[in-house]
Amino acid sequence: MEKPCTEGRHEDGDEEEEFPHPIPWQKIEAQELDCDYGLLFSKEEASRLFMQLEEEVEYFTGEEAKLKVYGKMYSVPRKQATYGEEGLLYSFSGVHLAARLWTPTLQYIRDAVTNATGYTFNFVLINRYKDGQDHIGEHRDDERELDPSCPIAAVSLGAVRDLVFRHRDARKEPRKHHIEPVKLELAHGSLLLMNSPTNTYWYHSLPVRKRVKTPRISLTFRRIIKGRQKRKKE
Repeated sequence: MEKPCTEGRHEDGDEEEEFPHPIPWQKIEAQELDCDYGLLFSKEEASRLFMQLEEEVEYFTGEEAKLKVYGKMYSVPRKQATYGEEGLLYSFSGVHLAARLWTPTLQYIRDAVTNATGYTFNFVLINRYKDGQDHIGEHRDDERELDPSCPIAAVSLGAVRDLVFRHRDARKEPRKHHIEPVKLELAHGSLLLMNSPTNTYWYHSLPVRKRVKTPRISLTFRRIIKGRQKRKKE
């Protein structure tokens, strides 16, 4: 059963069919935060997929491995790659990344996510963290080319890392009211669904963790609306 991202996932009186594949889902909720978390792959399969990705994925180098912060370009503190349907382009922080075509392993993981959630995806952003020094700062996955009705599906392979959510109102001074951050440990082989309106109100980050000495690969599956893409500068 596949579900176009233009349709809502929750239907009144039909909660038992919320997901087509019965993995042990955990609901994570806070003020305007709605996530679902579960183990998608066994440790053995997750390790196999990790090794296959290490052989298949081509990461960006040069200018494509940088991002813009307050008008200045900086090297990304991790490796990045984008894959998906032909012609797709993803733009964020002053960079425009064209998708390479799906590899066999990425197709397999994408289809496993679809089987578990009922949603289809046409693009994946891959981040490889060599150890706990590699990180990503606070951000929201709210780019204009993303289908707002489709969740972001994040698959984690490799080292366990903390994902920290912080409400946008908690980042402002003076603070209107206190909102506690939400921290999750993303396990090897896990899947996190960030449902609407999470990315409207909550920033998330993967902070530095010096105790982590092994690599992690994060795959965030998305649905891009082609007509909303920015053109890549020549």
